[in-house]
Amino acid sequence: MNIRRGNPQDMPAVLGLIQELADFEKEPDAVLVTVDDLIRDGFGPVPLFHVFVAEADNEIVGIALYYYRYSTWKGKTIHLEDLVVKDKMRGTGLGYALYSEIIKQGKKDQVRRVEWNVLDWNTPAIEFYEKSGAKVLRDWDVVQMDEAGINHFVENKLK
Repeated sequence: MNIRRGNPQDMPAVLGLIQELADFEKEPDAVLVTVDDLIRDGFGPVPLFHVFVAEADNEIVGIALYYYRYSTWKGKTIHLEDLVVKDKMRGTGLGYALYSEIIKQGKKDQVRRVEWNVLDWNTPAIEFYEKSGAKVLRDWDVVQMDEAGINHFVENKLK
């Protein structure tokens, strides 16, 4: 296994893993992002995200995609958006290696927090994270407004 920073040529494989995660999370039609979006947004003049890729036998079999956020309480933080390992590679230590890369990046960048979301039914992931020393904040709810909600708000609430 080899873990390295992703490059534009990796984005088709990265998108494939993003889709694999969406399928696993029972949201197969939720992925709207394209390879072109990933290249533009991750490798332009001001990258919106960074990605580590894991290779085995010249195939990308895992990713850890992250970006920086700012906390008014903590300062600079890293948000781990997705950590995905191909189904055939689960249980090989690849997920732990990618996870470790993100934590090491946080230490290198001197962030005060690395954060991510986990579905409440993903018990193996929750147990893994807690065993590693992470805290699962069960009293917080994730709040999102999707594109339709944004459009509705702008068109109807801001008049």
